[in-house]
Amino acid sequence: MLTISRVILLVLDSVGVGELPDARKYGDQGSNTLQNTARVVSGLKMPHMQKLGLGNIIPVEGVPAAPQPQAAFGKMAEKSPGKDTTTGHWEIAGLILKRPFPVYPEGFPDEIITEFSRRIGRQVLGNKPASGTEIIKELGEKHIHTGYPIVYTSADSVFQVAAHEEVIPVDELYRICQVARELLVGRHGVGRVIARPFTGKPGAFQRTERRRDFSLPPTGTTILDVLAERRIKVVAVGKIWDIFAGRGISHAKKTKGNKACIAATLEAMQEYQHGLIFTNLVDFDQAYGHRNDPAGYAEALEEFDRSLPDILKLLNPRDLLIITADHGCDPTTPSTDHSREYVPLLVTGKQVRYGVNLGIRNTFADIAATIAGIFEVPWFTGRSFLKDILVEKCGD
Repeated sequence: MLTISRVILLVLDSVGVGELPDARKYGDQGSNTLQNTARVVSGLKMPHMQKLGLGNIIPVEGVPAAPQPQAAFGKMAEKSPGKDTTTGHWEIAGLILKRPFPVYPEGFPDEIITEFSRRIGRQVLGNKPASGTEIIKELGEKHIHTGYPIVYTSADSVFQVAAHEEVIPVDELYRICQVARELLVGRHGVGRVIARPFTGKPGAFQRTERRRDFSLPPTGTTILDVLAERRIKVVAVGKIWDIFAGRGISHAKKTKGNKACIAATLEAMQEYQHGLIFTNLVDFDQAYGHRNDPAGYAEALEEFDRSLPDILKLLNPRDLLIITADHGCDPTTPSTDHSREYVPLLVTGKQVRYGVNLGIRNTFADIAATIAGIFEVPWFTGRSFLKDILVEKCGD
């Protein structure tokens, strides 16, 4: 009998598959990131994801249901309140929040901004919800003249600080964000403080890839913590280290962008033969969802699909590959914020019973429960789907 000894967990950041029943509370009725993107571009070309069963989860133009899917498939509902990156990833790792992170639709209160300015020795610009690209268009020139950092937020629980790299060097911007992180705790404990460096001249500002997230440490135990306690390797690729504030992670590859993160995942698959490889692919969300760019979103999906065979080729008989998402960010709706959606669930490997319909899972934490079952560690949230997907007998 073979057993699973390695899990590769890929999070396609923001690739939601339809509004949750409570989406109206969040203003997200009608959101369906994957389906609406496919419709706007007159169909997606994703033959490899199609073979796994992506079109079996929901109807997707250009991605028909596979008659014999080469994966188990389903979708998951988010049990935690909210729709942000931190909440989604923490729940995937088994931590279900009872209360959402605070949001600031009117900007941050004076008490926060005054103390933040005192601690960094500078006044700030902005302090309002805004698109990241739009606010640097609006305030970038004034920032260059004054040296004041630009503070803004969104519908998500974030405190974002933008600064031109020639005005506030990136290391100094990171220090400023660390100050904000230390300040924003308790009732003002936002999920993430984000450094947003940019370059260029007025009218042609461009954000750089030296973004950095400063997350709260998880407020409870995650499956990463449990694995780490038992010396089971957890390899974080992309912004996973940031999302968990480094907790429960034994090795990190802090690459940025989908191409680099896929390359780092392939590298990790060749370096580490046991444990969990946990990857976030951020471009869907950061570059296209928040920018309301369905054409770019579609191309990113198709680019991921083209890379999938390289990942599948490296799967060994003891591997389990899980592909999912953390929330939605429908680029076809007027909003530029995340959307409250179901996320896809595709599970494959040489020991998986293909074509199993895993249905609608009640929480993202079912993934954590499944990982706990694989590594035989105690766990307490979610419901494992391990017995549903594994073949009963496998020869060596």
